Amino acid sequence: MKILNKEESWHLLRGNLFQDKLCPPELVKAGKKIAKNCEGLPLLIVAVGKHLLKAEMTLEYWNHITENGNAVVIDADDELSNILLLSYKHLLPHLKACFLYMAAFPKNYEIPTSKLINLWSVEGFLEPSQFKALEEYLVDCLIELANKNLIMLGKQSTRGTLKSCKVHSVFWHVCVREAGKEKFMHVLSSYANSVTEHIQNQHRLCIHNNVLFGIKDVHESMASVSTTTRSLLCTGPPHQYPVPLCFGLRLLRVLDGLAIRFYFFPTEVLKLLQLRYFAFTYNGMLPTSISKLWNLQYLIVRQSLRIKSSRAQSYLPVETWNMKELRHLQVMGSDLPDPCGGSLPNLVTLLDVNAHNCTKKVLQGIPNLKKLGIQIELTLDNAEALSFFDHLAHLHQLKSLKCVVVNPNTRSQVVAPISSLPPGLKKLSLSGFGYPWEYMKTIAKHHNLEVLKLRGYAFRGPNWEVNERDFLGLKVLLIEDSDLEYLGDSFNCFPLLERLIIRHCYKLKKIPYAIGNIHRLKMIKLVDCNPSVVAHAKEIHKVRESCGDKALQVFVHFSWKTLGMTGSWASEICSITGFNEISVAGNGEMICATREL
Repeated sequence: MKILNKEESWHLLRGNLFQDKLCPPELVKAGKKIAKNCEGLPLLIVAVGKHLLKAEMTLEYWNHITENGNAVVIDADDELSNILLLSYKHLLPHLKACFLYMAAFPKNYEIPTSKLINLWSVEGFLEPSQFKALEEYLVDCLIELANKNLIMLGKQSTRGTLKSCKVHSVFWHVCVREAGKEKFMHVLSSYANSVTEHIQNQHRLCIHNNVLFGIKDVHESMASVSTTTRSLLCTGPPHQYPVPLCFGLRLLRVLDGLAIRFYFFPTEVLKLLQLRYFAFTYNGMLPTSISKLWNLQYLIVRQSLRIKSSRAQSYLPVETWNMKELRHLQVMGSDLPDPCGGSLPNLVTLLDVNAHNCTKKVLQGIPNLKKLGIQIELTLDNAEALSFFDHLAHLHQLKSLKCVVVNPNTRSQVVAPISSLPPGLKKLSLSGFGYPWEYMKTIAKHHNLEVLKLRGYAFRGPNWEVNERDFLGLKVLLIEDSDLEYLGDSFNCFPLLERLIIRHCYKLKKIPYAIGNIHRLKMIKLVDCNPSVVAHAKEIHKVRESCGDKALQVFVHFSWKTLGMTGSWASEICSITGFNEISVAGNGEMICATREL
C-alpha cells in the first residue's frame, strides 16, 4: 500500500466523494486539507470519504473534520481499527518490538533516529554478538516498518541517511493500545490511566504528561510496581518548574528524564544500580558518587540555560574514569578530568567537550572513540584552543569529528592550520574557524574523508580553488554561511561526490559547469542562494539530462526575507532561473521556489 502525496490524496478523496463530477468550489480548500490530514494513507482516505458521504456536504462540517477527522473516523469505524491491527499482527517479533516502542513518544512527534538507536541498544533488542551492526540493523527495521506504512520516514541528513521518523497518526492509537495490552509499555497521559490496575506488571512506563509526577496517588501507584518496571521514559513537554520524579523503581535500566529539569542532583538515582541509560536536565556539577552507577552505558546531561562566564573550567569527577561500561557521554558544561592512568575502553561517543579538554592524556584514555564533538573558545592572544588537532592522531578509531567555535571573531588572528587528521576519519564538520581557503590542504589530502560540512564561516575568502588530486573519497559537501564568491573551474576534482548542498551563501555568483562532469553526482541543493547560482544548477541539470542521465536532482529553496522583493519577485526568479512553478507556504511567512527539476 503506497503512501500518497498531497495531490494523489486529494484525487482519491475527491473520486470517492464525487466520482466523475466536480467538487463544489467552496469545498475544494477544506477538502484538500482533509486529504492532507490523512497523511497519505489510502485506507484512512477511503474511511474519511465514507464518513463524509453519510454527513452533510457543508463547508462548516468539512472545516470541523479538518480539525477532528482522524479521531472521528477511528472512533466511528471499527473496521478501520481491525485492518490496522491486522497489519501489526503480521509483523515479525523483532519488528513488533520496534513498533510498540514508538508508543513512548506523543502523537505526531518527530522521533530522532539517533535517540531510538541509543534506547534500543540498552533495551537489548539485539543479541550482543550482533552489536557491531546495531545502527544499520535498526535503521533497516525502521525502513521495513515504513514499507508497511506503520511509520513515516522523516528528515534526512546531508548524506541521505535517516534522521527522524514518526508513527502515522492512525497507527499511533493502535500502537499505544497494543503496547499496553501486551505488557510491553504503558503510556501515562492522564490521572485515569495512572492508577495501579493499569500499570501493574508493565515492563516499561512512559509519561506523556510530566505533571502527573506531582500527584501523590500516581507516585504511590508507581512505587507499587517497583519490582516489574525496567524502563521509565518522560517524553511529555518540558517544564522549568521542578517535578518530583519517582525513583522508587529499583530495577530500572532506562531512565529518560531530559524533559524534567532538576535544580539539585537527584541523589536517589544512585540507588538504581541496574541503570544503563540516564538522561536528565541539570545545570550543576555531578557528584563523585556518580561512579556508583557502574552499569551505566549512556550518560546524557543537558543544561536548561547556558550562560558563558570567565570562570575556570568545570570537570566531571575523576571517578568517571571508573565507569568502564560507558559508551556514550554527553555532559554540557563539564569536561573529562586528567585520567591519572585510567581509561574508558568502551566509550565510542563523546559530545560537547571543550577543546582545552582534548589533551594527549585524555584522548589516550578513550582509544576506541568513534564520534567526537568539540566546542572551542578562541581568544585574541592564545592559540591553545586549537592545539587539540595535534593530539587527534591518538584516536585511531575516530570516524566522525565536529568542531564548533562558539565565539567566532573575524578580527582574531589566532588560527593554526589543521596539522593532521585521524587516519580513519570519514566525517568532518567545522564551524566558525575563519580559516583562509589555503588551509584546506590537509583536509583535501585526507582521502578517507566522505562527508565535509563547512558552516558559519569555517573558511573565509572569495575564491576556493581545488587541485586535481584533492578529495578523492568525498561523497557529500555542505557549505553554509560563507562569504565565498567563486568556486574554481577545477571543481570537478571530486570523483565520488554525490551530494552538493549550499546554504545562505549570498555572495556566491555561480557554480562551475564542470560540476556536471562528476558522474556520481545525484543531488544539488541550494538554499537562499543568488538566482544566478540557481540558473547555473538548472543548466547543469539540463546538460546532464540531454546526455540521457536523469539521476541528477536539483532542489532550490528561497525564503521571503532573503529575496527582499515585492510582488514582482516571483516572475524575476522564474525568468532568471527558468523555473515555471512557485509554491507559497500556507502561513504566508515563507515563500518558496522549491521543486525537483
